Amino acid sequence: MLKKLKEEEEILSFLKSLNVDRLITVYMKVFKIKTPIKNVDIKKLKAGDIVYLSGIIATARDRVHKKLAKDFLEDFHKKIDVIYHCGPVVKSGRVLSAGPTTSVRMNRYMEKIMENYGTKIVIGKGGMNKEIFKNRGIYLLFTGGCGVLAARKIKRIIKVYFEELGAEAMFFFEVENFGPCVVAIDYYGNSLFFE
Repeated sequence: MLKKLKEEEEILSFLKSLNVDRLITVYMKVFKIKTPIKNVDIKKLKAGDIVYLSGIIATARDRVHKKLAKDFLEDFHKKIDVIYHCGPVVKSGRVLSAGPTTSVRMNRYMEKIMENYGTKIVIGKGGMNKEIFKNRGIYLLFTGGCGVLAARKIKRIIKVYFEELGAEAMFFFEVENFGPCVVAIDYYGNSLFFE
């Protein structure tokens, strides 16, 4: 364990010596965005940019997507600005881990969800169909395996819906500087996966 910690310290020290933050900003821009999301907020983002989100985000996995797409749920009409593909680990009202799940499985539901619920930002891991987002929204990547980092950005649980789905319940979180997320698909359909 001590050896692993020492290795991590050495890696961090090395990265600091390279001034990685400066190197990153040479090639991409860093943006801080707050909900509610407006088109003007996302139109300026380009594939490869870094985003930190603050405000309200909703989690949804396969079963919630199916519910949202199948039935129009008035309670959520134009209220889901940001969907995070995630099934958080929660214990005693505290989020312990909130890493992303693979997003490609949600492709078939996203157009209907974006239309019905006003979703403009989707966060997950892996790719998605870029056509879904063209002139509608953006897709952000959050690094897999960083669930604890994500949990640290969650200020509180606002509400939980569909609790009967267990780990796939829909959580509304208040987050602060949630990220870093990478713009994988921008508003114009440019994609890190297909370019």
